Amino acid sequence: MQHAYKQTLDQQLEDLPEGLTGEILNGQLHTQPRPAGPHARAETELSIDVGSAYSRGRGGPGGWWIIVEPEIHFISDVEVAVPDLAGWRRERMPQIPEGHRFEVVPDWICEILSPSTESKDRRIKMPLYAHDGVAYAWLVDPKRRRLEAYALEAGEM
Repeated sequence: MQHAYKQTLDQQLEDLPEGLTGEILNGQLHTQPRPAGPHARAETELSIDVGSAYSRGRGGPGGWWIIVEPEIHFISDVEVAVPDLAGWRRERMPQIPEGHRFEVVPDWICEILSPSTESKDRRIKMPLYAHDGVAYAWLVDPKRRRLEAYALEAGEM
């Protein structure tokens, strides 16, 4: 029975209309529209700054893939999250997947908070990221101009 339910959630995720982002979190399908202007601007600026330093090595270490809104499949598709930004060390993920599914747990994620997503990002997604071994997580609040940085220690952020 659970297998059929999983297929249903996967199919629902695949069948979402354009303009909606879907995630399977704690066994439930969550959807949200494309981000509003301040959220999109923060995501763009961060992808430029972090990507330049970490992907390209301009003013930073290089050696990473920094991806905007990757669809990360945790635990054999039981959990599917779409962080605003995610990063992988290239030695852990030598190539970017051909399709839209990322199955290697990221080394870093960044969630940009908005009134409609803050609760989900903090209460559902952060524990998921910790449980699955994401080493570093950022929560960015563009309205308050705040960055919270977390590191995984003893399975918790």
